[in-house]
Amino acid sequence: MRTMRTMRTIQGREPRRIAFLSEHASPAALRGGVDAGGQNVYVDEVSRHLARLGYAVDVFTRRDSPELPDVLEWAPGVRIVHLDAGPAAYVRKDDLWPHMPAFRDAFSRFARRDGARYDLLHGNFWMSGWVAVELGARMDVPVAQIFHATGLTKRRHQGAADTSPAGRIGVERAIVRRADRLIAQCPSERSELIADYGADPAKIAVIPSAVNTSVFRPMPREEARRRIGLETDGPVVVYVGRMLPRKDVRNIVRALALLVRERGVLVTLLLVGGESAEPDAAATPEIGVLRALATELGITEYVRFAGKRQADELRYYYCAGDVAVTTPWYEPFGLTPLEGMACGRPVIGAAVGGIPFTIADGETGYLVPPRDPAALAERLCALLADVALRERMGLAARVRVEREFTWPLVAERTAALYEALLTGRTEPDSTTGAGRVPDRVTVVGAEAVGYTRAVEAAASVPGGVPGGVPGGVPGEGA
Repeated sequence: MRTMRTMRTIQGREPRRIAFLSEHASPAALRGGVDAGGQNVYVDEVSRHLARLGYAVDVFTRRDSPELPDVLEWAPGVRIVHLDAGPAAYVRKDDLWPHMPAFRDAFSRFARRDGARYDLLHGNFWMSGWVAVELGARMDVPVAQIFHATGLTKRRHQGAADTSPAGRIGVERAIVRRADRLIAQCPSERSELIADYGADPAKIAVIPSAVNTSVFRPMPREEARRRIGLETDGPVVVYVGRMLPRKDVRNIVRALALLVRERGVLVTLLLVGGESAEPDAAATPEIGVLRALATELGITEYVRFAGKRQADELRYYYCAGDVAVTTPWYEPFGLTPLEGMACGRPVIGAAVGGIPFTIADGETGYLVPPRDPAALAERLCALLADVALRERMGLAARVRVEREFTWPLVAERTAALYEALLTGRTEPDSTTGAGRVPDRVTVVGAEAVGYTRAVEAAASVPGGVPGGVPGGVPGEGA
């Protein structure tokens, strides 16, 4: 096994070596499945853009197929390293926890064989976070951690449906204490880390995730519909994302029924996602639930399932729609609103998690309460009836994404955090904003443009979740 090739230096020195740990979410995994979503995209995009800044990045993920090579040259400066931890087969994310000691030890063996010495470990999700802090202590290297979702918030929203391992929350609390820096993707996540986990505000940097604006970009609606074979001149509402109960696509179907049956708005609902390219209720049980619901509501002819599609195809589906919709009742951050916005479409989103941070209510789309099909139908009706409003919001959406939510910006902000950590700076840099984060919300490397407006808008929505997180939820001890 050869060593990583030399890259260009950063400011005249050898490149920093970064180890990304992401046990279940490989950049190479197909997106849209139950355990393949925003984390896969984050790891892929951030590692690629860090490499373009001169870092050498190895992404460590679990081998889930015997066909996978030990090392996959993924992009210039980025390798994917497949570690043996548990069977070389698909294992549900929530069942991976017992294999994490093996994942940790496989990392150590690889590093010894490869001769690699890492300057910093970047943990993704709680399980890899545990591995990262364990290895960080052994190797005496700093650890940056991003959770992508936290156990207490998941339990708060999913209740008995939460299938996380019993010890998750205690492990997360230990990670919060032991990691050198914590990355929150939006101010509401920062609030969760402080209120739920007792995180030191000085350790938290808010670095929003982003969207690939070269892949997701506007195109004419009619051309997009031709590309995907959608033969209709009427209005189309599009949902793109995983088909899971917490995504509450059922809410969208119910809103569609209100539009069709009570308001006489004949609109097509295009649902993109699932476990297979062809919509299959056996492979994706939620598709079966949605089909049954559409039948019960008498709107089957207005609902179309497109199955799983990859990023290079998703643009056509967003652009085929007049409005993009996502109304989960639980969403840590949510990349799909940004994708719809990047495609120049207004987006209606539930006022939960990070969605009030990305959608500028009344400017790039609307925020609505979760689990409220009537409120969603009201906003859809207003947008579908007003072409000028849709066009104005779509243009504003694209501008907002280009200004605040691109992956090069995320990489620059992350690199600033790395350098502050590696050089021992504790106060914010005057140009990057990295380093110590005061009690008042600071977005690393950018102004918190629109955040106050988003929080105020979310707070005004009944049932919406503003930037703060309610406290008083009992959790497990560390």
